[in-house]
Amino acid sequence: MMTQDFLFELGTEELPPKALLKLSQALESEVRKGIEAVLGQGAAELLKPAVFRSFAAPRRLALLIEQLCTEVPASEFFVQGPPARIAFDASGAPSKALEGFARKCGTSVDQLSEMDGKMCFRQLSAATPLTEALPAIIQQALDKLPIPKRMRWGASRTEFVRPVKWVAMLFGDQVLDCEIIGLKAGRTTRGHRFHYNQDIELKAPADYEQVLQEQGYVVADFAKRRELIRTQLLSEAARIGGQVVIDPALLDEVTALNEWPVALTGRFEERFLAVPSQALISSMADNQKYFHLLDAEGQLMPYFITVANIESTDPQQIIHGNEKVIRPRLADAAFFFENDKKASLAERCDKLESIVFQKDLGSLHAKTKRVAHLAGFIASRIGSNPEWAERAALLSKCDLVTEMVLEFPELQGLMGYHYALNDGEPMDVALAQNEQYMPRFAGDELPESLTGAAVAIADRLDTLTGLFGINQPPTGSKDPFALRRATVGVLRIMVEKELDLDLSELLKVAADGHASLPARDGLEERVLDFMLDRLRAWYEDRDIAVETFLAVHALRPTRPLDFDRRVRAVAHFRTLPEADALAAGNKRVSNILSKQESQGDAVVSEDLLQEAAEKELFTRVQAMQLELQPAFECGDYQTALEQLADLRGVVDRFFEEVMVNADDEAVRNNRLALLSQLRGLFLGVADISVIGS
Repeated sequence: MMTQDFLFELGTEELPPKALLKLSQALESEVRKGIEAVLGQGAAELLKPAVFRSFAAPRRLALLIEQLCTEVPASEFFVQGPPARIAFDASGAPSKALEGFARKCGTSVDQLSEMDGKMCFRQLSAATPLTEALPAIIQQALDKLPIPKRMRWGASRTEFVRPVKWVAMLFGDQVLDCEIIGLKAGRTTRGHRFHYNQDIELKAPADYEQVLQEQGYVVADFAKRRELIRTQLLSEAARIGGQVVIDPALLDEVTALNEWPVALTGRFEERFLAVPSQALISSMADNQKYFHLLDAEGQLMPYFITVANIESTDPQQIIHGNEKVIRPRLADAAFFFENDKKASLAERCDKLESIVFQKDLGSLHAKTKRVAHLAGFIASRIGSNPEWAERAALLSKCDLVTEMVLEFPELQGLMGYHYALNDGEPMDVALAQNEQYMPRFAGDELPESLTGAAVAIADRLDTLTGLFGINQPPTGSKDPFALRRATVGVLRIMVEKELDLDLSELLKVAADGHASLPARDGLEERVLDFMLDRLRAWYEDRDIAVETFLAVHALRPTRPLDFDRRVRAVAHFRTLPEADALAAGNKRVSNILSKQESQGDAVVSEDLLQEAAEKELFTRVQAMQLELQPAFECGDYQTALEQLADLRGVVDRFFEEVMVNADDEAVRNNRLALLSQLRGLFLGVADISVIGS
């Protein structure tokens, strides 16, 4: 099999930096799919030697495929026609159906043959050069790129994410004669906009990366450019004795902005360090794409590192320019901070009246009052200070109307913390201003203070009951108020911080806090069902088998901490050698009892016990009821199930030797009552019949 290297490069105006890597990955994926489709069933074997390499820089997307097969192999397949029994008449002449089939296949009747009772045409497809298919494959791949909004330019009707300037397409040392997005393909690429703003002729695809870097001042490989920037950042930080904070998303964005990256260190006035560091960091990173530095104590240093897209003969000029740009931005942050401190958070509460939380649920001011009541209630249940929780909740949204947060929305909560400290609020009240939003995303840190935990839970439960109460729960993929994320946040706080709270109780308090909800009837149950369903997804993410979750969910515990303890106990129980047999036994008991009328209190008469096996089971069950009571009361479900595992032998013996459905009704009911007591012991933890085979 012959192979050649293939290169495709699309040159453009500067591509969107946050989308560059995604576009590059999608291009490779779509081209690979297109080639596989053309090659057919043998694609996997034909592409074994091929190596796909993507390149992405601000002004180019490129794909190099080393050792790509040169042709689509010959193939044959059979086209089925009419059944052989109706293909010819009695005299042997071809039927109308057969003649029509031959015409459709573009052949004559004598070229047809019979196969498996049907007339068939053996169609041969000769080998064809892959170059004939590549232009269409590339065009289709470009059409499928994840581009939300395409643009047109000049008088052309073609569309792409940015105007296209050149196209290079080589197969071996030959240019493919085609047009892509309205431009004729050639063998030239272009260098750096400033260092080498000229065409560069490519002799062969394999030359692409090296020629661009050595002649054109372009590091085309995204990963290599990112690593180059990382190395430069670390070197600059070491030079001034600091530690650079490299945010992965910012690093990717900066990599997408530069073809020839050069890291430079600038400085700002130390007076700006009086401003909360996150405000300075946000200004530097979000607006200027600068990396900040920390000292040995983890404090922000008055330095920043910028990455220039040019190797200047006078880098100090670039540094001065960046310092000049960042200075007014930091000055604005300092001004906002000092100006905001002139009014306390409490003095801003009334401004929340004019901000609508949700049109049917009132203003933010009304929400904070509801949250304050619920947070105080929660605090009283977890041994925290209800007054602090209520105070923290009343102030929780006040920083939204400060100048700093209006300018930097991502600082909400954090600025509330700083302003609360400035106002002389208790530390827990200040901490809760920021902790109310925790966790902000999957895996994020949780509130440290109990006051913060109370406010965080209360805020989310108020939103959940409010939205469900006006018939606006999440539907499908639509969740505009992020209720799923809010639910997981509540569950994580309760479980991971070991807060023994009853969701049913809290949901009722939250629902009662709303003045009027059209869907008030059964609201707590609907929200509880939604929240417990999210627990299932949460456990799946933690590799807990769904049967383990369902075994606990069958009992519907309403305390998430208690629910979690049961789940972990069942997960441990399933590792025991007795688990499968006891689960099967429980399933058998469940099936037997489900066919009977209610057993009431399931009182067992010892006088009616006849067989040795049932007497032994009765004795063990009675003993277990007493022994396990302390474990059930303190939530030590793992110990309870470990002890229940010891019942395997006696349960197996019971089913082997005892006929449950005895002819004597009293004996039968007595045995059913005994099984009901046995099942009740396991139901003290979970319905393990769910995990039975």
